[in-house]
Amino acid sequence: MRRAGRGLLITGAVLAVLGVVLAAGAFWTVRRDYTVVALSGGSMEPTYAPGDRVVVAKTSGAKVRRGDVVLFGVPDRFEGKPVLKRVIGLGGDHVVFDGTRLTVDRTPLKEPYLKDGEVDGGHGPYDVKVPAGRMFLLGDHRANSYDSRYYGGEDSGTVPVTAVRGRVLDDAVAPVVLGLGVLLGVVLALAGGVCTLVGWLKRRRRPAPAALIGYPVG
Repeated sequence: MRRAGRGLLITGAVLAVLGVVLAAGAFWTVRRDYTVVALSGGSMEPTYAPGDRVVVAKTSGAKVRRGDVVLFGVPDRFEGKPVLKRVIGLGGDHVVFDGTRLTVDRTPLKEPYLKDGEVDGGHGPYDVKVPAGRMFLLGDHRANSYDSRYYGGEDSGTVPVTAVRGRVLDDAVAPVVLGLGVLLGVVLALAGGVCTLVGWLKRRRRPAPAALIGYPVG
């Protein structure tokens, strides 16, 4: 009985430690690398609709590429609140809308994500040379997006890459796997706790005293 209890104690301790390490590590990674954002506006329709919750991988602007949907925030726009827009041009790109088509470095931009296929939404032509270290951003619903087209000044409505807080993931496989890791760690820790408790009870249980055998006295 005591040997069985000792084995359960050891098993329980191992499971509990593994569970805590796994759950804590996965949880810390999720909190460090990802965040979830709920959309309140319709500027990114039809890709993302108001009320949608999207997973954002926290990353620096240096890792952003054309076509990415990024979460960014600048003090002088949108009351400093973070918003989602699509990266159309990066530093050195020449972005031109001639009233009919949108080109980047004279190459027509393919945009299957656009709302109703509308390239501009009524703003009108623009010609922007994106400064180094900055981005030209547009919404997917061009008729309902207040974006780089509407900000003038010397930087032509562009946003510094340092304003990027993260990039929207095309899929949520990585954070889902990490979430399952947290769940598995909790299950292992609980199983370890149960094994430890059962083992402790077995160790405390005293063996029954041996029965006395009587012999007749003649």
